[in-house]
Amino acid sequence: MRVLVVEDARSLADVLVEGLRDQGMAVDVAYDGLEAAAKLDATAYEAIVLDRDLPGMHGDTLCRMFTDRDDRPMVLMLTAADAPADRVGGLSLGADDYLVKPFHFPELVLRLRSLVRRRPYARARTLRAAGIELDPVHRTAVRDGRRLGLSVKEFEVLAALLRASPASLSAEALLEQVWDENADPFTNTVAVTIGRLRRKLGSPPVITTTPTIGYRIADPPQ
Repeated sequence: MRVLVVEDARSLADVLVEGLRDQGMAVDVAYDGLEAAAKLDATAYEAIVLDRDLPGMHGDTLCRMFTDRDDRPMVLMLTAADAPADRVGGLSLGADDYLVKPFHFPELVLRLRSLVRRRPYARARTLRAAGIELDPVHRTAVRDGRRLGLSVKEFEVLAALLRASPASLSAEALLEQVWDENADPFTNTVAVTIGRLRRKLGSPPVITTTPTIGYRIADPPQ
């Protein structure tokens, strides 16, 4: 899941980013409205955690921009104002959910995951290929009935490959989908994660590598 956190209180923003990354999400951050607008133009996000009172460009204006897009992300609006009129006002701008500060982080995570599942063109709940079944909602993966004990990044890489199957994904595409804007484009982290994932998937191998093209899930030879 690719998420943009838009929050001008840097301490809160940084805590949210770190916490969401720990949950396996690829998270970018913007500390003001103008920076958020620029990132929206450059990257397709599935969800936005949007503070309403922002410098540079107000959160209300950003919300209208987000929700007017054809590939619109789901918007979870944050605010310190908890009056019913404030909540109604935020939702009337096109926000999909509304959370009042202070909030409990686990609730924010649950709401984000719920929003992405409600996205009009949300991905299929269970992903299947080559004897693998992966449930992004319950965070489970099995191969031929055997439960796979995957790390957060291994799970997300496998999910990305299953979504793309039978097509290939380049290391750059995996880096963008599974990690975030802070990932080093010259790192070997994708290759290392693929190596660990192959070992956990076991034999016969199902992740193939095509030089200069990338990785894909393929049915093992009969």
